[in-house]
Amino acid sequence: MTYTADPRVDAYIDALPAWQQAICREVRDLVHGADAGVAETIKRTRQPYFVLQGNICALLAARDHVNVFLYDGGIVPDPEGIITGGHDNKTARTVAISRGETINAPALFTMFRQIIANNRVGGWRKLKRES
Repeated sequence: MTYTADPRVDAYIDALPAWQQAICREVRDLVHGADAGVAETIKRTRQPYFVLQGNICALLAARDHVNVFLYDGGIVPDPEGIITGGHDNKTARTVAISRGETINAPALFTMFRQIIANNRVGGWRKLKRES
């Protein structure tokens, strides 16, 4: 898969333990694979974000897991039950991935595609107002 990597995101990932690097790289590939227009950047001083007409997701490595924050306003369906936190959050929900855990790539990819589609029509805030 070909995409433009932000060297600041590379630096964030490269500083992590190998198991967290692997998780971050897999998530990075999935989100870029969801749409060729996805860009990556750093927000909040050092946190990797993936954007396309709005935030899609962000990565945050914790002591024993990696958090993938999904910026969906809580409206993207989660039929596979991969959301692990933030169920009542108005902006983002979390998928926490622990060491040795397999990422449910098809479910996460589907959620990324839906978030991107929502962003293209004005974002989750607009969709919530209209519903």
